[in-house]
Amino acid sequence: MLRGNNSSESVSVSELVRSVRDTLERRFPLLWVRGELSNLSQAASGHFYFTLKDGAAQVDCVMFRSRAAALGWELREGAQVEARALVTMYEARGRFQLNVEAMRLGGLGPLYERFLRLKEKLEGEGLFDPAAKRAPPQFPRAIGVVTSLQAAALRDVLTTLARRNRTLPVIVYPVPVQGEGAARRIAMMLATANSRAECDVLLLVRGGGSIEDLWQFNEEGLARAIRASRIPVVVGVGHESDFTIADFAADRRAPTPTAAAEMVSPLRTELLARVAECARCLSREGRRQLEYAMQALDALAKRLLHPAARLKASEQHLLHLASRLAFALTHNVQFFQSRIGRLQVALTGLDPSRVLARGYSITLDAQGKVVTSSAQVREGERITTRLSQGSLDSEVRLKE
Repeated sequence: MLRGNNSSESVSVSELVRSVRDTLERRFPLLWVRGELSNLSQAASGHFYFTLKDGAAQVDCVMFRSRAAALGWELREGAQVEARALVTMYEARGRFQLNVEAMRLGGLGPLYERFLRLKEKLEGEGLFDPAAKRAPPQFPRAIGVVTSLQAAALRDVLTTLARRNRTLPVIVYPVPVQGEGAARRIAMMLATANSRAECDVLLLVRGGGSIEDLWQFNEEGLARAIRASRIPVVVGVGHESDFTIADFAADRRAPTPTAAAEMVSPLRTELLARVAECARCLSREGRRQLEYAMQALDALAKRLLHPAARLKASEQHLLHLASRLAFALTHNVQFFQSRIGRLQVALTGLDPSRVLARGYSITLDAQGKVVTSSAQVREGERITTRLSQGSLDSEVRLKE
């Protein structure tokens, strides 16, 4: 209770908020509240924060980790639920909220049902086929950003790109990313970016929000425009827990706009380090090739002779050949001289005059043929007898 009723008496903010909280908790005991889950997020502590809404109103909710662990099923965006909650006030912020102690499924919300139907349809057509998706270029020459000029996501992306590589050109294609008709205008801007062909990759980004805020990214026309893009499209919409049809249609999905910028921009420091390493490798290889060439040159130099040296070598070779030829001629002459000597000796032994000198004679008939038998001559035929010195002519008187 607040102290006093005097209109001039003041109370502190904390006293006022605490009094309101006590009043709410006494007025509303634990009760079941039905609605649709939206803006679902989980803190590092494991506690869940979300909005419970219907067509006319919404209320902030918290479900602490120990309560969520007892659910037995996973909280998901768009789910229709019934939450057993305590109506209270978050004193630090002076904010009305529900502390959810238990929850049960109550069906899907109409927007989430539309989302699931369209996802199933496009998935059946193969629009989300991973094989058809292209990897963003590793070293883009320019990056295109499709988003609203007023979007906080644009500032996040530009800050991230500048931090990672300030020299990388960035082209912004301004377009509304929320509200009726935004999906159609985004699709037209994607087509414009493709026709201008100024960049190597496109980032389609916007910040987080409820399923209604992000609904334009669940339109079929935008999904088809993303797949029709000749330039790879990276979609970074909302927070890590937010999924849209555009995420499934994109070549790559990033959990946040900042993550999308990091995905497509190489760090300048890493590039410089790689260039330096490549330069070192080239230097080492160049030095190695130069050393190989020097060794090859030395080997060739050993084989290369000065013309005078080559002539000298040829002269020596000719002298060597002449020497060998002279030796061969001398050897052959001596060989044949020796052979002739042996033949002369043999001929001398066969010389008829030598035989005659030993007392033998040779008889020849009138025709000069050697007579070896008495049958070869007739009586009265003249014959010649050759002696060692001179010859005798005679006539055959008697044959025996």
